[in-house]
Formats: sequence, C-alpha cells, structure tokens
Amino acid sequence: MAGLKKKRRIQLIALGFGCMIAAFGAIYYAAGDAFQYFYSPSDIVENRPVDGKVIRIGGLVEVGSIQKNGAMTTFLVTDGAATLPVQFTGIVPDLFTEGQGMIATGMLESGTFQADEILAKHDEEYMPKEVADALKKQGVFKPSAD
Repeated sequence: MAGLKKKRRIQLIALGFGCMIAAFGAIYYAAGDAFQYFYSPSDIVENRPVDGKVIRIGGLVEVGSIQKNGAMTTFLVTDGAATLPVQFTGIVPDLFTEGQGMIATGMLESGTFQADEILAKHDEEYMPKEVADALKKQGVFKPSAD
C-alpha cells in the first residue's frame, strides 16, 4: 500500500514538472517576436540585423537632415559615431525636431530604416534610456545643465 502511494506521488510530481516545462515552452514560443531590442546606428553598422526584421533604433535626429515630401519624412539618426537614414510615412510627433532624441520602430531595407512608428522626447529633460546609454558609450552624451 505504501509503495502505491509513493508511486502515485512520484507520477504526480513528474506530471507537474512536465506541465511546467510545456507551459514555459509555450510562453517562449508565443513570445517569439514580441521582444524588440534597441539598436543604435553604430550597432547597426557593426552588426547589421537581417533586412525585414522588426527592430527599434534610437539616437539623435541630425541637424539639417529632416526633409518632408507630402506624408513622407526622411531624416538621419546619429549617435555621434554612425549615421543611419530613416524614412517614415505618416504624421511625426509634434515634439519631433532636429537635434533631439528619438526612437523608431520598423525594419531595415537596403540600408535605409523604414519606420512604422516614431517616439520623440516629451519634455526638456527626457531622453530614452537606451539612447542616453548609447550616447554615453560613444562619449557624446550631454546631460542637462540642471
């Protein structure tokens, strides 16, 4: 009788572990492309991601680079070490200006980043953490005077 209870307990524990492994596998599989990693222009030059893969880029909008042609906006994003051309069709945020930090989501196609979404700073002090970290790494980060 004691042997049967012990055998059942071992079976239930094994079944529990099997269910946990299956659940973690399902979460990992479902998450697949849900996580988008941040790239600076230097990262893209050094280790170019696959064309067509959805990624996020960020940096500073290069001064004098914004060009508008109807609904299409083209500009250059820089981190001080490298520059990447970006093309966006749609309405850019009101706070999107030259020399300011931004993050764009989209994909790289033939050396030009095709942005689907653009996020711009929201106040005088704001810069996305990833952008600030990339600029610090390049030695061009300029914190506010406050």
